[in-house]
Amino acid sequence: MFVDKVRITVIGGRGGDGAVAFHREKYVASGGPDGGDGGHGGSVILRVNDNMSTLLDFRYKRKYAAQSGDNGRGNHMSGKRGAPLIIEVPRGTVVRDAETNQIIVDMSTGEDFVIAKGGRGGWGNAHYATATRQVPRFAKAGVKGQERDVIMELKLLADVGLVGFPNVGKSTLLSVTSNARPKIANYHFTTLFPNLGVIYVDEGVSFVMADIPGIIEGAAEGAGLGHDFLRHIDRCRLLVHVVDVSGSEARDPVEDFHAICEELKNYSVDLSNRPMIVAANKIDLMMPESDNLERLKKAVEEAGCELYEISAGTTQGTRNLMRVVAEKLRTLPPVTIYEPEYVEPEVEAGDPQDLEIEHLGSTWVITGVWLERLVQNINFDDYESRNFFDLQLRKCGLFARLEEMGIADGDTVDIYDFQFEYQR
Repeated sequence: MFVDKVRITVIGGRGGDGAVAFHREKYVASGGPDGGDGGHGGSVILRVNDNMSTLLDFRYKRKYAAQSGDNGRGNHMSGKRGAPLIIEVPRGTVVRDAETNQIIVDMSTGEDFVIAKGGRGGWGNAHYATATRQVPRFAKAGVKGQERDVIMELKLLADVGLVGFPNVGKSTLLSVTSNARPKIANYHFTTLFPNLGVIYVDEGVSFVMADIPGIIEGAAEGAGLGHDFLRHIDRCRLLVHVVDVSGSEARDPVEDFHAICEELKNYSVDLSNRPMIVAANKIDLMMPESDNLERLKKAVEEAGCELYEISAGTTQGTRNLMRVVAEKLRTLPPVTIYEPEYVEPEVEAGDPQDLEIEHLGSTWVITGVWLERLVQNINFDDYESRNFFDLQLRKCGLFARLEEMGIADGDTVDIYDFQFEYQR
């Protein structure tokens, strides 16, 4: 099964918590704090695998999480780093942010890319020892890893794209000019997914050509298969527009030519301006009295394109067409590599004054970025840590604001699932 677009969730590993520990050794008095730091969480890394050709592996698994870091331990022992998670993708995969649809990375160069960073490990209590605070009974919690939803799209890395209506001979042309063996039959939509073939023109001269499933009128709006696979010619440097001039299916080649050009324009103006060569196919089946070829030549000239007569079934003119294509490619820029559009938002430290207070009966719910980070670093089982938490809340003016708003003794204060009764 060919799958070329998926949505997945990637989660960096959480950092390990710092340790609260004190040195204990015979004949050593007041050993002091020696809690080690937590290990950093593992990152989620994208890596190109040239043996993959679809995104099928991502159809059944949608969540990918790296390993968390281990917690710190006593004797200044830091926790082990979490192992990174390597996700292999086909070359040419474009990764977008699911929320903004902006490009994060184009996996075409072969370089690894960190798509979700692991969280930092928390400091152990050894970091907090000072001359006035010699017995710190709190440590810093590990930070959550980065979590994001991304959309992965496979855009084939082909130099040349074969476009045209169904059953005009695109697959046959690819099969007789390369080692590719696409399915060929005398009915529409024989090709259900793109096929790639390498064309060897001469020693040291070759290019990659893609057979795109038949496009029909309305493809840019979702009709037929063209809407699903038009993305695969986004990168193509040159288009070969295959047109059936035989009239064997009672179709007019001039109308077909204009219809496909219009669909390309509707999908992307840039794609409609891509260099194009027209291949008038099935000339061996054309009736002697037919004027299809002459009318098509005139339409192609008016469009500013070149036309070449071929018969993919008998290979007539196909070798010459491939030489012309190779010569054209020498003058065209390389395959497009998409530049990143997405800018990572800055991590907010939060303002201690920027707290939201919601009054629900006898309960007061307090939220805020600064407050959430503070809660993560408090050990509520430790008396000294709770005193530190109380001091921070008083310093930021929270209690004064609550009293101004009418809080009463015995009311419940809820701060990110930590609750206590308020007493003046």
